[in-house]
Amino acid sequence: MFLSYVVFITATLTVLVQCHDCKDYDLSASDQSLVDMMKHYLHTSRKEECPPGGKPSTSGVTYVRWGTKECPKGVDMVYTGQVGGNDYANKGGGVNNLCLPNDPENGKPLTGADNAQLFGTEYETTSKLKPTGMRDMYQMEVPCAVCHQRKKSVLLMIPGRKTCYKGWTPEYSGYLLSGHKATSSKDYACVDKNAEPLDNKSSNENGALFYAISTKCGSLRCPPYTDAVEVQCVVCTK
Repeated sequence: MFLSYVVFITATLTVLVQCHDCKDYDLSASDQSLVDMMKHYLHTSRKEECPPGGKPSTSGVTYVRWGTKECPKGVDMVYTGQVGGNDYANKGGGVNNLCLPNDPENGKPLTGADNAQLFGTEYETTSKLKPTGMRDMYQMEVPCAVCHQRKKSVLLMIPGRKTCYKGWTPEYSGYLLSGHKATSSKDYACVDKNAEPLDNKSSNENGALFYAISTKCGSLRCPPYTDAVEVQCVVCTK
């Protein structure tokens, strides 16, 4: 629309000028009105792309892509790192998952016995415990990436679905993972279906743990849900 409008105005001005043989042609009131209209259109239509001061826009949304070291194609990476959290056996402390950067700025020593501690996170996804679409990465650490989607303004993680609703764009899809059901409560994470390990190291270091989530009918109504199945998830933007 913008291009066709500019072409039309440009062509009109060209015709107007070519219709006169005088080199010093004074625009008529109607000609000047057309020029002013074009200037106004260019000014208002380019405001979003050229904000005041000429600085690039910082709009968009950020999200963590759990389980991978990269952001989706066309999305800027803020940083990559490893997932951290509270030890699975602790009754206090934090419950949320953190994406810890690979280039930390470490603080000074803090060794108090009552301090909560920050651990890395391991996959507890054996062949019997993992979602069907995820590889076996038992006792390997979990990577993450913080991503900046410049072209969108709203972010939504939908549990129980692998596709977005109409009008929304998928960023990535995967499975819900969280801590063990018998230990202290931990936050849910939508872990990428193509999740990978942080490195090749595999040992039982524990810390924060990621187990797959399955449904349990009763208070969870079935249908529409199904009992004892993996829970899919999708991260969407618009």
